[in-house]
Amino acid sequence: MTKRFLHSVAVRWSDMDAYGHVNNARFLTLYEEARVAMFFVAARAQGLTSFEEGIVIARQEIDYLRPVDYGDPVRIESWISELRKGSFAVSYELFDGDVLASRARSVCVPYNLAEGFARRLTAEEHAFLEPYLEAAPA
Repeated sequence: MTKRFLHSVAVRWSDMDAYGHVNNARFLTLYEEARVAMFFVAARAQGLTSFEEGIVIARQEIDYLRPVDYGDPVRIESWISELRKGSFAVSYELFDGDVLASRARSVCVPYNLAEGFARRLTAEEHAFLEPYLEAAPA
């Protein structure tokens, strides 16, 4: 059974735009915080630290469904929507309370930062990601 990674992210006053809503670009920062928690904190808790050696973002997409105001933390649900040997896609849904406010997707590439090249996923990384793999709706 597929599982989703759940992460709560505080909305900061600095995330607000002139209209009193979370700025569109700041949504990517909120998604980044959830992604970092998944690949650094959750992976490390399972003994996997290789993601910390480098992941780069090759593409990002975001759909804004409704404004998010300053207040309670938002909940971000993340899962893997595509898993290849040299890349994977993380999909997200951002909830303001119980209301879906945004959807996004990041294509991630494992990267050797020390030597400056893209690399393949290791068997251990693949095994970490696979339980989160969720097929796209038909």
